[in-house]
Amino acid sequence: MMAAVSQDQADRWFSCECEFVMGCTSMEHLPVSELPEIAFAGRSNVGKSSLVNGVTGRKALARTSNTPGHTRQLNFFRLGGALMLVDLPGYGYAKAPKDDINAWTMLTRDYLRGRQKLRRVYLLIDSRHGIKDTDRQIMKLLDECATSYQIVLTKCDKLKPAEIEAQVAAVQEAGKKHSALHPAVLATSSETGFGLTQLRQELLSFLL
Repeated sequence: MMAAVSQDQADRWFSCECEFVMGCTSMEHLPVSELPEIAFAGRSNVGKSSLVNGVTGRKALARTSNTPGHTRQLNFFRLGGALMLVDLPGYGYAKAPKDDINAWTMLTRDYLRGRQKLRRVYLLIDSRHGIKDTDRQIMKLLDECATSYQIVLTKCDKLKPAEIEAQVAAVQEAGKKHSALHPAVLATSSETGFGLTQLRQELLSFLL
């Protein structure tokens, strides 16, 4: 069971230095590290880089773009010298060259299957659209790898409170079929900061 983290603890940790370590396009170049790793996965244009920036309190730590498929490598960020955050390539972007899509997909699969320091994957789902077939494919892979993962709804500022509650309930119901999925669903908005404190608290619980 993870230890509880207070809001004050989370605020102190996320005022620490968070630095870009490296970007990797192959498993051979992954950084050697003893730090626990937390990865962020999601469809292209789900707001993954924006969430990494938001949760770390930085404006441009992870690069964002209006063009889907912008993240094409595994990007590693070291938080306070104690936790590694990993921004995974977005999936489901059909307009990218097929060879590029295959390369990103294989890299992500190899990382999820073989990274011993990986503690959890936060799977980002656009709150306006819910779980799509491409998300289900990743969920199936995570179940098969017995990799702990949790769903984070993004862009919740686009919904009314009742709509957020309904989407959370729908995702929880769909998640009952998945063995490696953490049952709690986090609702967030990088635009307004909604839900980011709770996400920070959960991230830091892996250190305590």
